[in-house]
Amino acid sequence: MATMVQENDLEAIALGGAYLGTGGGGDPYIGKLMAQAALREHGPVKVVRADEVDDDTLCISVFMMGAPTVMLEKLPSGAEVLKALHELEQFLGRKAGAILCVEAGGLNSTIPYMVAAVTGLPLVDGDGMGRAFPELQMVSFTLHGIAASPLVLADDKGNSSLFSAVSNLWTEKMARAVTIQMGGAALVAAYAMSGKQMKKALLHGTMTQIRNIGETILNERARSRHAGAALREKLGGTHLFTGRVVDVERATTGGFARGKLILRGVDRFAGQRFAVHFQNEFLLAEGENGETVWATPDLICALDADMGLPVTTEQMRYGLMVEFTGILADPQWHTPEGLTLAGPGYFGYGDGLKQQTA
Repeated sequence: MATMVQENDLEAIALGGAYLGTGGGGDPYIGKLMAQAALREHGPVKVVRADEVDDDTLCISVFMMGAPTVMLEKLPSGAEVLKALHELEQFLGRKAGAILCVEAGGLNSTIPYMVAAVTGLPLVDGDGMGRAFPELQMVSFTLHGIAASPLVLADDKGNSSLFSAVSNLWTEKMARAVTIQMGGAALVAAYAMSGKQMKKALLHGTMTQIRNIGETILNERARSRHAGAALREKLGGTHLFTGRVVDVERATTGGFARGKLILRGVDRFAGQRFAVHFQNEFLLAEGENGETVWATPDLICALDADMGLPVTTEQMRYGLMVEFTGILADPQWHTPEGLTLAGPGYFGYGDGLKQQTA
């Protein structure tokens, strides 16, 4: 059954997307403001289940590509993604009938709401990751043989570029190169598919899950409680670490925000060291002796240990107290194909997944 999302629902949606975004997916505050402005002007968005979409409906994903750190200074207006969608529709010779979310993330969970509001199209309840991953091909759509291209990139200057590639990995490589030339971030329309294809390739129900997570955070804050424990109970999560950031290594290279956090533990983790590697998203957590504690494709989610709000990689700074929770990824990511696409080995961390696959 379809649900209507109102402007005031975006607060929870932005928070829930940022939490599942594992540190990436763009700044939740920017995404919330963009979507709220669109819903204020154009009215609520209809969110529909996949089975409510006709098999021959054209479904298109809209999202931001690039380094989240860039978006802190290079704010999108919203016109970029609408231009990308329009040009992809022109190339295909068809109008989209539904909008898709490609990943959970503070910005990439809310951009689809903005586009759906402006166009009047329904937004499908699901996404392509169930979290955020740094590279364009790392979606369930790839696992089901859906092509990323034709893909359109658009930037804040009015530039746009259309890509057609032999694989989703090649689409990532070429689009990433142009994104760098566009200033490190661009807006995208891609992964055009039929309703029939979408029903098989989508991770179902994640837009509802994102909203529920955000509402849990808001409800716990209203009761002056930290949301970490409630979220772990809701999502079957594991408390990985709570500590203070003592070192941040960060650089924007190759179109990604890459780096490493070092934390010193507090409370029951007092005296322990914890390290988190990231490439836009948190990908690998290491314990005191450098052993892998948790790793992609499973989720490493961060909350400010004082405020109980999601923390992205670009917000990490010296002295910040952070609580990390590990959550199991959708089972599709634990197949051989899923691990090849987005497992630790792809990022050079080796193949060993420990307790999260037990």
